[in-house]
Amino acid sequence: MIDGLNNEMFFGLILALSGFLLSMFLTPIYTYFAYKYKFWKKQKKATLNGENLPVMTKLHAHKFKRAFPTMAGIIGLVVVTIVTFFCNFSREWTWLPLAAFIGGGAIGLIDDAINVFGSGKGVAGLRAPVKMTLIVLVGLLGGWYFAIKLGITEIQVPFVSGAMNIGVVGMILLFAFAVVSTSNAVNISDGLDGLAGGLMMIAYGAYGVIAIFQGHWELGAFCFTVVGWLLSYVWFNVPPARFMMGDTGSFALGAGLGVVAMMTDSFLLLPVIGIMLVVEAGSSLIQIIWKKLFRKKLFISAPIHHHLEAKGWGEAKIVMRFWVIAGIFAIIGIYIAVAGGII
Repeated sequence: MIDGLNNEMFFGLILALSGFLLSMFLTPIYTYFAYKYKFWKKQKKATLNGENLPVMTKLHAHKFKRAFPTMAGIIGLVVVTIVTFFCNFSREWTWLPLAAFIGGGAIGLIDDAINVFGSGKGVAGLRAPVKMTLIVLVGLLGGWYFAIKLGITEIQVPFVSGAMNIGVVGMILLFAFAVVSTSNAVNISDGLDGLAGGLMMIAYGAYGVIAIFQGHWELGAFCFTVVGWLLSYVWFNVPPARFMMGDTGSFALGAGLGVVAMMTDSFLLLPVIGIMLVVEAGSSLIQIIWKKLFRKKLFISAPIHHHLEAKGWGEAKIVMRFWVIAGIFAIIGIYIAVAGGII
């Protein structure tokens, strides 16, 4: 058992190293073309309903005084696809998370391309209803495959013996919810240099450990491949960032993580392992509800990392502390998986 586990972990680490090295090789190529063809990110200055964003505009004005390319998530799409397809392709364990990763990334790539090359001002990119419809479609298609083709209709509740059968329709809807909510949460958290990359590196690492200990070594290796790419991304993207992953990266990462949570039968651990995603998305939701109910803002700016910026916290301070909190809760999540019978 120990020898088998060591071999599986070694395989996962080899793929992580492969993802890292391939990313380190491709990033300078992306950077060359990003600067040559001006993949400049347009600053968001208004909400979807036309409301101005003076606080965020002021806080991040310094970034947009220089050339600041986006769409760096395309490196992750290429790297994870190549490594998984040629070294770790399994119809049972890696086809579905890879398909969601590519599907989410493709939606984000379209959005980023419109932002970069389109003529829109303020909010540039796919219209929110269109983007939401597309990511919901990815979630529903993945849920259909998960429930119908793989025949999985039960979820495991930590510390409860026996699985709970929620039926085909229930599983499809839950699967879609996991993909959509996680994709949007990662997208919301991608607002400071290295923040989303570090949070996702921790979350994928935790789920990789869970998958390996469950015996799903292919799925664990997929998670570690993503970690390898993110190690390279964070290397280049610590403050001051050289580029942004954009929606290409955030939607790919979110969709893939939602699928991994479902395939490890640990969807209920996602709010623990991804605690900072909950905080980030939750703060934005609370801000919207608060403004509708009381006609004023609860936070200076949402999500909460912008509120902390406005309070005087530096970017590096916010990012590092969010990483620390995420790491602590990832360990707690792994512990719950062990003690609660998920592993």
